[in-house]
Amino acid sequence: MRDRMAMSVDQSVIEQAFAVARSAAAAGARAALPFFHTKVDSSRKVDGSLVTAADLASEKAILTVLHDAFADHSILSEETGVHVGRSDRRWIVDPLDGTHRFARGVRFWGPLVAFELDGEIVAGAAALPALEETYTAAKGIGAFRNDEPIQVSTRTDWGHANVACGSLGRLLESPHVSGALDLIRRADYCLAGGDLEGALLVARGEAEIWIEFGVKPWDVAALKIIVEQAGGRFTDLAGAHDLTQPGFLASNGAMHDEALRQLKPTA
Repeated sequence: MRDRMAMSVDQSVIEQAFAVARSAAAAGARAALPFFHTKVDSSRKVDGSLVTAADLASEKAILTVLHDAFADHSILSEETGVHVGRSDRRWIVDPLDGTHRFARGVRFWGPLVAFELDGEIVAGAAALPALEETYTAAKGIGAFRNDEPIQVSTRTDWGHANVACGSLGRLLESPHVSGALDLIRRADYCLAGGDLEGALLVARGEAEIWIEFGVKPWDVAALKIIVEQAGGRFTDLAGAHDLTQPGFLASNGAMHDEALRQLKPTA
């Protein structure tokens, strides 16, 4: 009886988080979009990555939604770091994934919002404001693009597979480069649209594999639940679910294990 009650409580929390994640991503999109194709103020952070006024405006809008809905939850956000709250309920936020693309006028950018319950990502949302697309997902609910269900592909033949990559530069400098290049050679086509768009290609069945390296938890947390609820798999490059790792693989599921074997690091 207690187990059933706990599951019921968890599902109720997940359903609430699903709605709030969507609202938060939408708020971030609305805040950032007016800056697109303008001479937006920007600077370089200590790690060399770019931050703009749009990133900060989006983060403020997202955090307002999260604080209003769940004042006691903890938050990890790219620009302002850790906001202390409940240890068992955490939001992971990238207010504007693809800042470099945003600054150059490329349309594949947007906010990422994920909810972690007891260490598991169970709900999330991603928006591509310049394309008027919003992706949402939650455990037990499914994955959606603009409220329409999405699903990974069923392809199993590498010769007909599309491989998507995030940052090719980081991947080429990683210990996984040899295996990644072999997968790309064997595939039908390689797409490189960045981590946000690349993982979503897998979720909506337009690519079978997505490989990324050199990222942080906020870059991948929302993408993980979207891919999984679309029927795919999403792991780090060791096959585990450690968001602190630098490299990740998303797939349609059928091609995941072979890709992991191929991506083992070289000495």
